[in-house]
Amino acid sequence: MTIIAGVDEAGRGPWAGPVVVAAVVLSPKHNIAGLDDSKKLTAIKRDKLFDVIIAEAQSYAWQFVQVPQIDKLNILGATLLGMRLAVLKLPIQPEHVLVDGRDVPNLPMPAEAIVGGDGKVAEISAASILAKVIRDRYMQRLGDKYPEYGFASHKGYGTKQHQQALAKHGVLIHHRKTFAPIKKIIMTSEYNKEAELI
Repeated sequence: MTIIAGVDEAGRGPWAGPVVVAAVVLSPKHNIAGLDDSKKLTAIKRDKLFDVIIAEAQSYAWQFVQVPQIDKLNILGATLLGMRLAVLKLPIQPEHVLVDGRDVPNLPMPAEAIVGGDGKVAEISAASILAKVIRDRYMQRLGDKYPEYGFASHKGYGTKQHQQALAKHGVLIHHRKTFAPIKKIIMTSEYNKEAELI
């Protein structure tokens, strides 16, 4: 039986924080009920499935791609790098890789991109859940460190709350400076330069 890994990411769209990529190889006889696109699940359901996946998956790994790499490579390049590294970190190397979306990273084994794969393929759904939960927990910790920015609630996305915090407190090292809204703040306003040093 072919060993298949599913790969998905969380955090391509936010203005702050890392991209997190997960890769999962499920057991050939996996019986994990409720797997789906992580965005369609409640936080409570994701947390429960996270524990089940960790306990029952044949192999799993994840990779953080931090803001400096995102700014250097652009978000697509950073995501593809994260996908490659997550797959290569798998304790059991797959023979075939299924990736959510349209783009496939450079890998030593065959790989296929599937649009909407996180809602169609169990392995990709599992990777979607791992990536989402891990990134959300990271952003919650960032929110504890910088409560005035509200990271715990908006997870770095460009919400009104986040925009207001940026206007008041400035840009942090955790903000993606190549993203247009952040770049605009840096270029056009007197933001808090000390914040970059935190």
